[in-house]
Amino acid sequence: MSEPDAVTAPDDALLSRLALIDERPLADRAEAYRHLHDELRTQLESADGDAGHSA
Repeated sequence: MSEPDAVTAPDDALLSRLALIDERPLADRAEAYRHLHDELRTQLESADGDAGHSA
């Protein structure tokens, strides 16, 4: 069985960041969400690349 605490810290950090973004004015919020999306996409793409190299 997986450890729920192992995922909680990153989830909490993301939720906190989303809450901060939601407090911004609409125009700022849109830019912040775009930036967050780019960061998450980069992380996922690098994780996919790492998985492909370990096989």
